[in-house]
Amino acid sequence: MNNFVNRIIRAARLEPQLYEEVEADKTAMSQAMGVVVLSSIAAGIGNTGRIGLGGIFMGTMAALMAWYIWAFLTYLVGTKLLPEPQTKADIGEMLRTIGFSSSAGLIRIFGFLPVIGPLVFFASSIWMLIAMAIAVRQALDYKSMGRAVGVCVIGWLIQVAALMLIFSLFFRFSGGPRL
Repeated sequence: MNNFVNRIIRAARLEPQLYEEVEADKTAMSQAMGVVVLSSIAAGIGNTGRIGLGGIFMGTMAALMAWYIWAFLTYLVGTKLLPEPQTKADIGEMLRTIGFSSSAGLIRIFGFLPVIGPLVFFASSIWMLIAMAIAVRQALDYKSMGRAVGVCVIGWLIQVAALMLIFSLFFRFSGGPRL
């Protein structure tokens, strides 16, 4: 347990060596998933006034799906579209590093606080994006942070487009509102 907490703190501190460590540690997959779950629960608690307690469960399930989809898309873009000569990675490495990049999301538990709640969510989002760029750079063995940011942006755009399509089809076939 102490190792897990230590890794969460080091990931939140944006330590590149931590991301190298979890990239290489094939046994860290459950820890990476734990970070994603804890971060989504923290966000749910921080948003309880807006989403209710039931939203925490749904948010956690959505976060786990989004984590996998994001890691898969980032893996494809980073290894197939924009690799550097030394790039070598597998999907497990991406899942582990990107999972730990969610560590800063734990502060979202304070999102319920009046006035500063929205600031907490905004700050944690920026913090997690920076952590993700570091995680991607380390997992894909990039020399360039700019390339890692580019891979994150491209993966995000693809994910948003896919989610919009999925939600559009879901609402069309369920009789719900049309997007």
